[in-house]
Amino acid sequence: MTLTPTRTILDEARAVGRGVGAFNVVHLETAEALAGAAEDAGLPVILQLSENCVRYHGAFTPIALATLAVAEASSARVAVHLDHAEDPELALLAIERGFGSVMYDGAKLDFDRNVATTRLVVERANAAGVLVEAELGEIGGKDGAHAPGVRTDPGEAARFVAETGVHALAVAVGSSHAMTERVAAIDLDLVARLAAAVPVPLVLHGSSGVPDETIVRGIRSGLTKINVSTHLNARFTGAVREYLAAHPAAVDSRSYVAAGRAAVRSEAARLLTLFASTSKETG
Repeated sequence: MTLTPTRTILDEARAVGRGVGAFNVVHLETAEALAGAAEDAGLPVILQLSENCVRYHGAFTPIALATLAVAEASSARVAVHLDHAEDPELALLAIERGFGSVMYDGAKLDFDRNVATTRLVVERANAAGVLVEAELGEIGGKDGAHAPGVRTDPGEAARFVAETGVHALAVAVGSSHAMTERVAAIDLDLVARLAAAVPVPLVLHGSSGVPDETIVRGIRSGLTKINVSTHLNARFTGAVREYLAAHPAAVDSRSYVAAGRAAVRSEAARLLTLFASTSKETG
């Protein structure tokens, strides 16, 4: 199947009150697992490459082309997205290479500089039919640059969307990146006020630390794109540990990496189904 535009997936989900899983690719096996999860669940998925992932692989092109190839070969509806690009040039490169969406992350900049740089990315993306996600109000856990209690202001969010023309907005509502325990609480009232204030899908980053039931309530309050990375990484690593403990003589990395891939596929399919369970079409 050909790539599905991110915009199509998000607009359809938002129209019926459904959440969409946006899961981070770390290596080829992750991409394979996530596309397989979408096939198993019969639901669309967004595969994300972060700036950190690109740095890990040493260059954008190899891991980007591999992820695009996995998406194109899948029988599921799969979109490919660039996540947390603080370098606008990387965002522009992803647009040129055929990604369905990019996130330009200018949250560390002051409001006016964030608006100006984001607008430049949006202009280039619009010419290519690519969706742009941006961030307003830092999400916790990013390089330690987060003051407890920071939240996105609905009025400022409305102004930011209007001035930049972004197509999706990542908001700070209480979640935090890289959490390994699912104990975070999110401000559901703020989610609802943000959803009423802006005309674009809202994105929850740091979802790995948020319990299932809270994510479902967040989707019902107005969240659409649910980003998950650390939670799935933990499943991959746990399965590898279990395999090696049971097979201490194993030397072929394919055997234990396959175990990790299978664990991610199973859990990602469960999450996709959970996020879609809020749809008005399914009650």
